[in-house]
Amino acid sequence: MNQYIASVLGDLKARYPHQPEFLQAAEEILPTLTAVFDRHPEYRDAALLERFVEPERAILFRVPWVDDEGHTRINRGYRVQFSSAIGPYKGGLRFHPSVTLGMLKFLALEQTLKNSLTGLPLGAAKGGADFNPRGKSDGEVMRFCQSFMTELARHIGPSMDVPAGDIGVGAREIGFMFGQYKRLVARHEGVLTGKGMGYGGSQARTEATGYGLMYLVKTMLDNHDLSPDGMRAVISGSGNVAIFAAEKAAQMGASVIAMSDSEGFILDEAGIDLSCVKTLKLNERARISEYPKRTGRGRFQPGAKGIWQLPCDLALPCATQNELDGGSASVLIKNGVKAVAEGANMPATLSASHAFQEAGVLFMPGKAANAGGVAVSAFEMTQNAGFTSWTFDKVDRELQAVMDRIYHRVAHTAARYGKAGDFILGANVAGFIKVADAMMAQGVV
Repeated sequence: MNQYIASVLGDLKARYPHQPEFLQAAEEILPTLTAVFDRHPEYRDAALLERFVEPERAILFRVPWVDDEGHTRINRGYRVQFSSAIGPYKGGLRFHPSVTLGMLKFLALEQTLKNSLTGLPLGAAKGGADFNPRGKSDGEVMRFCQSFMTELARHIGPSMDVPAGDIGVGAREIGFMFGQYKRLVARHEGVLTGKGMGYGGSQARTEATGYGLMYLVKTMLDNHDLSPDGMRAVISGSGNVAIFAAEKAAQMGASVIAMSDSEGFILDEAGIDLSCVKTLKLNERARISEYPKRTGRGRFQPGAKGIWQLPCDLALPCATQNELDGGSASVLIKNGVKAVAEGANMPATLSASHAFQEAGVLFMPGKAANAGGVAVSAFEMTQNAGFTSWTFDKVDRELQAVMDRIYHRVAHTAARYGKAGDFILGANVAGFIKVADAMMAQGVV
């Protein structure tokens, strides 16, 4: 790490000591850019890195709503518009009690590089609220979403900022927010992605992140004389990303033996029955601990992190950030894991990712591996702008092409910078350079 990067990182640590997630992302990204700044002193002369690590805009607002008992409740809403250098802001909305400004800055910084890696004209943002939709009635969720959108609507638009869903924001929440946006602006336009098929949504959007993850994994394995066929796969999480990663992995011949939720994990050596998991998690919103009772096989183990103690060939963390730490990485390595790819946003800690790299395990960071969701969101924007609708097969083909390009862009960049196989460096550098060149071309703004 050169002196300039160390200075910028030091300033961030001094300025934002209470934003650990954001600092973690900066500590993962900035040191890998050393060779870039050695080759491009003009970036340093333009104070480009200082501008790159600060969001263009961060909006904080209150969200008042009334619960079913008639009590007024207050939550905090956010939208961090991080970078518009290469396109309109694009990124999800998260409704969860853990949402803070620092967390959203971390997610938006990662999103900036992720969106750049797709090769599509997408800037980056992230937003949400410290609201928990779990346990709330449909009426309560609707009233919250309408209040949230009443403020957010003035900051977004189809050519300015196009939010999507994230944790806690599914089809129900997107529908309520879209309805309120349409009421406020009196226009039916593609301001949100992840919409229902009946009002402007895209085929394959639900499957996109999980399918995209496996398309990139397969390309990575193919380029290292490996195949998912016959591999034992462990996948954390049981939401859309995990479920559809498991579905595509099974289609590619892998045996998915374990999945999890926040309470624990299920192990089924015969291969997870995905139809049961879909029913539990997508239809009934039940706990995964119900799986053995419904299927008559497998077992449930409390403690979600225990899933990483299982021997496997392929590990796909798809739940949440920092779920896979250095100790868990050591166990996976000892048990012979061959490849790890992040389906969530930075689910592996820095110590874990470094351990995988040092052990020669193929490791693909989330900013590359889970870009399928934002890619299909961009396809939804394209369809909305053209008043058209693509078939599932067309969307799926375009998704495969994007994920294939991402892998080769990451691998090529790593090799070009003398770090062949270092996909963290490759993803960070490839994503950064595109944004940096756009920022340089547009002047000091």
